[in-house]
Amino acid sequence: MCGLTREKDVEAGVDAGLDALGFIFYDKSPRNVSPDFVRAVVSKIGPFTDCIGVFVNREREEVEEIVEYCGLSHAQLHGDEDPKFCKQVERFASPCRVIKAFRVSNESTKEEFSPYAEVTHGFLLDTYSKGVAGGTGLTFDWSIIQRLQLQRPLILAGGLDPDNVEAALSQIQPFGLDVNSGVELAPGIKDHNKLNDFVRKVRRFEAGLN
Repeated sequence: MCGLTREKDVEAGVDAGLDALGFIFYDKSPRNVSPDFVRAVVSKIGPFTDCIGVFVNREREEVEEIVEYCGLSHAQLHGDEDPKFCKQVERFASPCRVIKAFRVSNESTKEEFSPYAEVTHGFLLDTYSKGVAGGTGLTFDWSIIQRLQLQRPLILAGGLDPDNVEAALSQIQPFGLDVNSGVELAPGIKDHNKLNDFVRKVRRFEAGLN
């Protein structure tokens, strides 16, 4: 779950058994948070929940400083960061791992992804919307994914909610899911009932595969 701005929502995510919690460091986002807030809440989270920082075209030194200060396990890069940038962040902030986000449209090609295969630990696919870095609350055509021939684990984002998560899992079977606005009452304010419904449906799907 990404876009956390309140400690009570962090606690709800931990209680729901989420694998990872995401915090956005992007001042144009309504879910932007301060490093001091994130450092405080991360210090209270147990060792088996990953904490992810979301960045959009920040200077590399800023990303590294925030990752280290907050104690984050992953840096999720949503801007125009090139492979060299990703490699440098991962080397500096070890054991932090880099996830590269891509905004997907009908024009997306596999060549956009291949240069990042050896310098990241996963690809997050979000919905392309002109002038928006992510968090649109819209889905994209999931059939596009097959032709992209991704070489890293796929994290599916973009408009996921309790109503479509089972369809996403059935069609894509991604490594992970990134939910944000689909479990919100308002930007940055999570709906705990929707969150628990979302997680319940994911776990039920997983149980059916075993």
